[in-house]
Amino acid sequence: MLDTPDGAHIACRHVRGAAPGVLFCGGFRSDMTGTKAVTLEDWATTRGAAFTRFDYHGHGASDGAFSDGTIGRWLEDALLVLDRVTEGPVVVVGSSMGAWIATLLALARPARVAGLVLIAPALDFTETLIWERLPDEDRAILMRDGVWLRRSDYSDEPDEITWRLIEEGRDHLLLDAPIAFPRPVRILQGTADETVPWRHAVRTMEALDSSDVTLTLVKNGDHRLSDPANLERILQATDEVVRLVAHSSPRSPSR
Repeated sequence: MLDTPDGAHIACRHVRGAAPGVLFCGGFRSDMTGTKAVTLEDWATTRGAAFTRFDYHGHGASDGAFSDGTIGRWLEDALLVLDRVTEGPVVVVGSSMGAWIATLLALARPARVAGLVLIAPALDFTETLIWERLPDEDRAILMRDGVWLRRSDYSDEPDEITWRLIEEGRDHLLLDAPIAFPRPVRILQGTADETVPWRHAVRTMEALDSSDVTLTLVKNGDHRLSDPANLERILQATDEVVRLVAHSSPRSPSR
């Protein structure tokens, strides 16, 4: 458990190993016990690489209420883990919302983040995938009550979309300007994803100014990409980026 500046605790699991390490950032309302996180840890352990996973504020085993969370708060959690737990160059794997957090991490710590693997990347989702799609009546409810309950495809409990989440998210939008990250990026996206449309992944690829960005579109792939074939694609993409970082200049980013 990591202590945050406001006295809360963030749950984290770290496995020591060789650099570059891998840091996994989960999605909206997910936790670090998910299939992708555990599969990546098993892969990293077998390979002898360092691996870290954690729960954001209000997620999993961490303190706090989910409804108090914002993109900025969850970014602070990720920065805390990156700064206090990991060492050396790190490849950040982000799933859905975690891909947005991962990209923000790369911009905040350019000397530490050496590569990205983005799975169904939901960059700017609070604005482009929620607010811009909301009917006027639901926008009115959200602004009046401060919260709007959205049916979840992954839980019996609805998603609590707060006005604070929408409003604060605007401080972290990335897709309307070039994303200044010059290192390797691998993006995986399902064409049947109903949560993050595949064209959103294309927009993400186009915004990244790295010359080494690859987008893999998986025909009929869903949002989770957690079946065995897609887990293998995720591992292959991560392995590729880790190898590129490992074979780069000895002046690779350090802690």
